[in-house]
Amino acid sequence: MADLILHHYPNSPFSEKTRRVLAYKGLAWKSVVIPNILPKPDLLPLTGGYRRTPVLQVGAGIYCDTALICDVLEHAQPEPSLYPAHAKGVARILAQWADTTLFWTAMAYNVQPQGLAQMFANAPPEAIKAFGADRAAMSVGMTRLRPTDATAAYRSYLRRLANMLEEQPFLLGQVPCIADFAAYHPLWFTAHRTSSLAGIFDATPAIAEWMGRVSQLGEGVMEKLSAAEAIAVAAAAEPMAVSPDEPFQDEHGIPLGSQVSITAESFGLEATHGELIAATRMHYTLRRIDARAGTVHVHFPRIGYVLRQAEPTP
Repeated sequence: MADLILHHYPNSPFSEKTRRVLAYKGLAWKSVVIPNILPKPDLLPLTGGYRRTPVLQVGAGIYCDTALICDVLEHAQPEPSLYPAHAKGVARILAQWADTTLFWTAMAYNVQPQGLAQMFANAPPEAIKAFGADRAAMSVGMTRLRPTDATAAYRSYLRRLANMLEEQPFLLGQVPCIADFAAYHPLWFTAHRTSSLAGIFDATPAIAEWMGRVSQLGEGVMEKLSAAEAIAVAAAAEPMAVSPDEPFQDEHGIPLGSQVSITAESFGLEATHGELIAATRMHYTLRRIDARAGTVHVHFPRIGYVLRQAEPTP
C-alpha cells in the first residue's frame, strides 16, 4: 500500500480519533496540516468539495469520513482489529452513536461561554468571527442542543459509558475496538480543549481511567508532509482500480458511469461531483479529474451521505 497521508489539524476531534487508531495499529503515516476553516485550497483539489476533517489520502485514493477511514486502516493492518469477532455489529452501531449523538452533545456542552473563552483565549477577534461564520455555514438546518440540555444529556451518556466499564477495561471487553476510539474523541475535546469544563467527568472516575488507557495505547510513526507534496503524490499516482469482487449495489437507479453528486446528510453540505464508478455494500466511489491533482478516486461511506444523479446540462 502507498503511504498513508492524513489531512488534519491538531485540535480536530475526529482527527484525534484517527490518530489514535493509527497509533493503536502501529501504522506509519504522513501528516498534512490543513486550515480549520475555509478556504482550504490544497484539500478541495483532492476531495472536489468535501471539506470536513480529516481526510485520508492513499496515492490517488481519497477517503472521506472517519467511519470509512477506519475501515481502510483495518484493511491496511488487520491486527489488532478494530472490529471484535464477538461483537462486530454492536461495535459499529456504538461507534456510529458516538460519532453522531455523543459527539454533538459533547460539542454543545463544550461551546458554552466558559468553553469558548478557553478555546479562543489567545485568538484575535477577527479569527473568532471567521470561525463562527464558518461553522454556522457548515451547520445550516441542523438542530443544536442548548448547553443546559446538552449538559444533562452528556452526564447521562457518561454514566452509561462508565457502566460499560465496570467489569472490563474497554467498552466491549479486554481490548479496545472501534467503539472506544469513537467514544473517546468528543470526550478528549472536553478534557484538552475546554478543560475548564472537564469537571463533568468527576462523577464518573471510570471514564477518566478509560481515557488514560486509550491515550496510552501507543504512538504512531508520523512524518510531516506539505500540502503541495501531497497533491504531487496524487498527480503522480494511478488510482486503484475498482475490485471486480465488489458487486454493484444499486438502490438509486443510477447506473455506473453516471455523473453524480455526493453530499453529507448534515453538517458540511458541500457536494463532491464526479463519475460514479463503484457503489458497494459499504461505500461509493467517484472518479474526478483536477487540474492539480490529476485523476483521483474519492470514496464515501454509504451511511451518512446522499447520492444524487447530476442534473443534465441545459
